Amino acid sequence: MTPSRPYLMRGLYEWILDNDSTPYVLVDANILDVQVPMEHVNDGQIVLNVSPGAVRDLLINNEAMSFNARFAGVTQNVFVPIVAVLAVYAKETGEGMVFGNEAGAPDPTDPRPTKPKEGLADVSTSSAIDKTVSPIRRPSLTVVK
Repeated sequence: MTPSRPYLMRGLYEWILDNDSTPYVLVDANILDVQVPMEHVNDGQIVLNVSPGAVRDLLINNEAMSFNARFAGVTQNVFVPIVAVLAVYAKETGEGMVFGNEAGAPDPTDPRPTKPKEGLADVSTSSAIDKTVSPIRRPSLTVVK
């Protein structure tokens, strides 16, 4: 069977928007091919605001999540392989899902050294990155029935 993570991500994203909340994605920035602004990565993780007002051209397919966002006034392409997505949750309530149980998925509690990134623009602020939520704090999630 194909991995369930991209299907769950798309469903959670729609569910969060339908409930007038802001979808956030917790990303493991150490996974190969992740392209995010590294200056905003803490302990190998970054929290991205993927709401329609913060990003453009959002695509979540079975291999990766990609979008364009403005960072310090400069448009930048963000690319996150699906396996690098650790969680999808609503900013306002913390409800969502933490991933990591599928074959090939990283363990969210497994610390790794940060891999170097090349070719990313130097940015200092972003509408796609929420400075109020610490990327190292695990969101409190509840079971959705």
